[in-house]
Amino acid sequence: MRRSLLLAATACLATTAAFAAEAAKPEIGSFGFDTAGMDRSVKPGDDWVKFANGTYNKNIEIPADRTNYGMFTKLRDLSQTRTRTIVEQAAVQAKAAPRGSDVQKVGDYYAAFLDEAGIEAKGLAPLAPRLAAIAAIADRPALVAAIGEAQRLGIATPIGVAVEQDLKDPTIMAAYIGQGGLGLPDRDYYLDAKNPRFAEVRAKYVPYIAQMLTLAGIGDASAKAQAIYDLEVKIATVHWSQVEQRQVEKLYNPVARAGVAAAYPGIDWTALLTAAGVDAQPQVVIANPSAIAGAAKLLASEPLDTWKAYLAFHTLRRAAPLLPKAFVDANFAFTGTVLNGQPQDQERWKRGVDATSAALGEAAGKLYVAEYFPPEAKAKADALVRNLIAAMDSHLAALTWMDPATKAAARAKLAAFTPKIGYPDKWRDYSALEVRRDDALGNSFRAAGFDYQRNLDKIGKPIDRSEWGMTPMTVNAYANPLWNEIVFPAAILQPPFFDPNADPAVNYGGIGMVIGHEISHHFDDQGRKFDKEGKLADWWTPQDVTRFKALTDQVVAQYAEYEPLKGVHVNGELTLGENIADLAGITIAYDAWQRSLGGKPAPVLGGFTGEQRFYLGAAQVWRQKFRDAFLQRILTTDPHTPGDYRPYVVRNLDSWYGAFGVKAGEANYLAPAARIKIW
Repeated sequence: MRRSLLLAATACLATTAAFAAEAAKPEIGSFGFDTAGMDRSVKPGDDWVKFANGTYNKNIEIPADRTNYGMFTKLRDLSQTRTRTIVEQAAVQAKAAPRGSDVQKVGDYYAAFLDEAGIEAKGLAPLAPRLAAIAAIADRPALVAAIGEAQRLGIATPIGVAVEQDLKDPTIMAAYIGQGGLGLPDRDYYLDAKNPRFAEVRAKYVPYIAQMLTLAGIGDASAKAQAIYDLEVKIATVHWSQVEQRQVEKLYNPVARAGVAAAYPGIDWTALLTAAGVDAQPQVVIANPSAIAGAAKLLASEPLDTWKAYLAFHTLRRAAPLLPKAFVDANFAFTGTVLNGQPQDQERWKRGVDATSAALGEAAGKLYVAEYFPPEAKAKADALVRNLIAAMDSHLAALTWMDPATKAAARAKLAAFTPKIGYPDKWRDYSALEVRRDDALGNSFRAAGFDYQRNLDKIGKPIDRSEWGMTPMTVNAYANPLWNEIVFPAAILQPPFFDPNADPAVNYGGIGMVIGHEISHHFDDQGRKFDKEGKLADWWTPQDVTRFKALTDQVVAQYAEYEPLKGVHVNGELTLGENIADLAGITIAYDAWQRSLGGKPAPVLGGFTGEQRFYLGAAQVWRQKFRDAFLQRILTTDPHTPGDYRPYVVRNLDSWYGAFGVKAGEANYLAPAARIKIW
């Protein structure tokens, strides 16, 4: 059914009828858009974001326990509150629930996290055996074995091990080895000497390390903290940059297991890979060769005591949210306030909900869906997705810059898409995970180990493409080019993104743009490198690649002009894939909405034409305000342009100019020749 373009085109008419029948009661405004949040004193062409969102953005206050606030955050708050109801009910029911049931595990996990008195009474005792094991490390093989073991617990290390799909053979899973181990968000925080914000973070990082070591009773904390920081600087020096890591083909460097030690000398690879559970594999894939080579050398050359202090610190940091209040507060003061500018930690229940969702996401998600995502909402979202796929196919068919053979392969890839809407068809089995009501830290470590072992167990078995990478209560969406799929969890299918009672133009501008965004990721600068089977393959002609790069270079240049923080511009190369997806997403969403009209004109509602409502709907979902420290962090590490700049993508669409009468000389005006058109 998903491959049938006829069915997709037909579905749009049913979708329109369903929306129209219920359009009397949208959740936001009279037709699904918040007109009060606009600033009509500003011309759309002078500042589109201020016109569409100015009053809202001016008046919004970021809560003290948040790093940013906007439409995504507002929905996440709603999802968090709803999930709280579910896990609190489970916590009450867990006492009488059958041992090993989902209710028992969800309820006891949450109850254990909220048991502050019990956590305080135990002190550091739950972590003491692990810290003692680190202190007992006597040689390099024992050190690297400890690094291998840390993979199972989610503890940061300079060499990370993970199980992922083989990029060249989408039917199997492979063991990957990649860079890691930094306590700060990115190598730039250590190496960029010009950015004053990074300098401030560096100055506060060493005292934070010392504080954590001191709280744990580890002696000579100040000297060890400085040694740990100096070691991390050396790790950062060999790390790949964020832009380098986006080049997916460079991440695939398979090495025969027998040849790893010769290719990356300096450590006992058998000890590390045995502890990590992948030593028996015939080959491993090295994601960042130079970084792994550098890390191996550092593990051989840097003092053993420094490495032991490093492991102790990162173990403490991993465990801190589940240790007594002194650890929680010290950890938040740095990771929350210094790194992200967040004045206040979230209430304990919010952290407990998030922790439970992370550990038992589908067990809680099953309960969430039953309560908050009715089948009719899923059906309407399904129809929207099919309509967007049909619109994308029409765009591919009409391309003039792509060779016919490549175009045919692109359309075949699109036809093979698997859309996933709302929640999994098959829920995850948590029967092997032990959850105890009196062991918050142990629950967290066991959950990490359970998830890690679950991935190890996939090696050598057929891939289960029914799996999801997000929980139903996650306010987000994703494209997975390895499985040729697009995924939309239940929690994002709510106003302002999607309201079955709202005007169709607003829905197509909101969730339609999001759907189109995810569809187009399969054809962006990295997604295009995968064929319809999910295999990393070169299926474009050299001429197509050259023409495509000429277009994407324009995207890089356009976004690099934006300056969200004084002196800090958007990194056009880092954000390229997301910006291509925004441009394609809103383009095909507009055409899909036009298709849904069936040749009839859209009515004028609230004084706005259908075209105007479409673009306002697209702008509204990106309302967002940031704290400066967090904004600096995402500008450094996040492949997305900050949300409050994403609506400016409309500058490239001719129909936006017509809808709002935007003219030459206005600040957001682009001459027709400068408007980027890719898909």
